[in-house]
Amino acid sequence: MTPREVVLAAIRFENPPYVPWNVGFTVKPAEILARHFGSKNLQPFIKNHLGDLKSPTRDFVEETPGMFRDAYGVLWDRTIDRDIGTPCEYPLREPMLKGYSFPVLRSKEDKYRELKASSPGLAVRFSIGFSLFERAWTLRGMENLLMDFVARPRFVHELLDAICEHNLQIIEWGLQFDPDIVHFGDDWGQQRGLIMGPRLWREFVKPRLKRMYGRVREAGKVVSIHSCGDVDELFDDLAELGLNLFNPFQPEVMDIYALKKKYHGRLAFHGGLSIQRVLPFGTPDEVSAETRRLIREIGRGGGYIFAPAHDVPGDVPLENILAFMEVLKNQPGFREVTWPS
Repeated sequence: MTPREVVLAAIRFENPPYVPWNVGFTVKPAEILARHFGSKNLQPFIKNHLGDLKSPTRDFVEETPGMFRDAYGVLWDRTIDRDIGTPCEYPLREPMLKGYSFPVLRSKEDKYRELKASSPGLAVRFSIGFSLFERAWTLRGMENLLMDFVARPRFVHELLDAICEHNLQIIEWGLQFDPDIVHFGDDWGQQRGLIMGPRLWREFVKPRLKRMYGRVREAGKVVSIHSCGDVDELFDDLAELGLNLFNPFQPEVMDIYALKKKYHGRLAFHGGLSIQRVLPFGTPDEVSAETRRLIREIGRGGGYIFAPAHDVPGDVPLENILAFMEVLKNQPGFREVTWPS
């Protein structure tokens, strides 16, 4: 089998020969690993199972040191957080779309074909990034958008419809590269419950997800979502909409072991290793033990791709990263997989 075949077998609950993985890193641990391995190219050492293609609108331009403008006109401060940063200037200062234009999908076919060709044997994931609620609040501001939900619902419907139409264009653009997975980013959760609550989520967010997920499923591709926080009350809705793979599956905010049993055969999961407790504060032995438990209990019967419950943050010791990687690579069946040379 190839890594791609192992990933797809896991998502389809076909009991793959081992639990596949795909691990992301924030800037600091990526730099630490690059020094440790002597290369900025971590893939030969990490052996991630997904090859990523990103939306053509996920460009950032540094305007002044540490200040980046994205393709949607949002200004991000990365002077402290060097990864995503903090939005500090929003294009929709007033609740109206008049005068605002979404970015044009510029042609990057050569770059994308090169990226896909560089990942033979891997499952290809086309990632849209901030896809709906997150796109709306980064355009409008979080506090403004949450007030708009109640005070200006007509505007919110107009805004989310416009974002959805834009995303459908991005989906069509990405499908030309024949990815295996189309991945959406859209954080709806807090440490306890939904940011906007289930009633407003079902009124404003769910109808647009139905259109976007529906187009991906119509194309025969896997639908994946990244949504941080305590959002498991939406899992029935998401399964109904056609979601296949949920990430990041945070153990601090949901009972991941019970949920894997409940949704086995309906939802596959990607994530699960604690980044708030075990990974930053545990010993390497504790990290190894929890990794083995995730593989044994959640990986049983497929439906699971291992990862920490977010990109590895900067407070995680190198020894703990190496600990979970060693467990992953020592799984029975891993050595039988054919990796691209």
